[in-house]
Amino acid sequence: MTQTTQKNPWYWVPSLYLTEGIPYVIIISVSVIMYKKLGVSNSDIGLYTSFLYLPWVIKPIWSPIVDLFGTKRKWFLSMQLILALAFLGAGLVTPSNHFFILTLAFFWMGAFASATNDIASDGMYLIALKPDKQSFFVGLRGTFYRVGFITGQGLIVIIAGSLETSLGDTTKAWSYTMIVVAGLMLILTAVNYFTTPIVEEKTAKEKEEASFAAVFKTYFTKKNISLSLGFVLLYRLGESQLVKMASPFFLDDRTDGGLGLSTSEVGFIYGTLGVVALLAGGILGGIAISRSGLGKWMMPMAFAINLPNILYIVLAYYQPENLFFSASVVVIEQFGYGFGFAAYMVFLIFLAEGVFKTSHYAITTGFMAMGMMLPGMLSGYMQEWLGYPGFFVWVVIATIPAFIMAASVKYPKEFGKKTEI
Repeated sequence: MTQTTQKNPWYWVPSLYLTEGIPYVIIISVSVIMYKKLGVSNSDIGLYTSFLYLPWVIKPIWSPIVDLFGTKRKWFLSMQLILALAFLGAGLVTPSNHFFILTLAFFWMGAFASATNDIASDGMYLIALKPDKQSFFVGLRGTFYRVGFITGQGLIVIIAGSLETSLGDTTKAWSYTMIVVAGLMLILTAVNYFTTPIVEEKTAKEKEEASFAAVFKTYFTKKNISLSLGFVLLYRLGESQLVKMASPFFLDDRTDGGLGLSTSEVGFIYGTLGVVALLAGGILGGIAISRSGLGKWMMPMAFAINLPNILYIVLAYYQPENLFFSASVVVIEQFGYGFGFAAYMVFLIFLAEGVFKTSHYAITTGFMAMGMMLPGMLSGYMQEWLGYPGFFVWVVIATIPAFIMAASVKYPKEFGKKTEI
């Protein structure tokens, strides 16, 4: 049985998932902008920053350890402290001659800590809340996870851009920015320490009966597991490549096929209009599924997350100078992403149903990360080979498997509907 100290989820769910989102987006996405501004090539950016997905891919290997030993609260608080140290280290070594290797090393450390933090935080959500509360707070959880994304891609990038202007030194600007991120992580760790409940998760008997073998056997013998994992891997095949090259596209000079925007302009687009669109899409997506179930919305949401990619082809061909056009594309794409991602997340929750929810959710999100990592590793090479217009055409072609899998995957059509839970 699970016993929980009563703390209002309105206090701890937002901060816990904000702390999941921020380090992930800094390591996976903001690092792309940072390396671009520090002169790293697109091919190296695509390869090495995509390889940073690996800890999220292989986290199922150690997820049973988090599930079976200690408490989720101790795990995620420890990992959040390590994240603060990792970002501090990245900031301190950015001015060095070997900044690329050294910052990647600290991002690697942060990636492993962040992946483990995700396991423990998701586990806390699953064990500290009853099923009806999980359903009620899934929208809030997803919203603040995305707020973490926008905090990184918006606020943090704006800070970096402002420092670039005021200091006149890109290297120092990004060094200070990473130190600011370290401070932010330390604050969030303190907030989570005081707001999250203390949970007694399993009895001694339950821990004794559990094993690594049981965790993986019960997962990979689920009904239609191959089809389900195919969906998890392919639903964001186009998005996994777009997300790596969108920022370089905005930042590259117009003579190189980009739009020639400044760091602050990119941060502004994602951090203002982009955040409103993303949150609106995510909230509406959650409401839609809770009212009608996943079956009604799976295909419309697959279209919502993938079709806006076509607009990047238009941007690449015409290279409009007016910031309004670029911002409009980001708004539409972010709204579609937020709305379409709701179906994906609800399906991940469905796939994790069973005895070992924490470990099974970690395994599922590990496959999700693999679906982002492998295509992303090739994205920089594809862009340099095809140019930006050709690359975005390829991204749109790569969305086709998502529609096939969305139409084929099996699940209870009413899953996610509020009355079900």
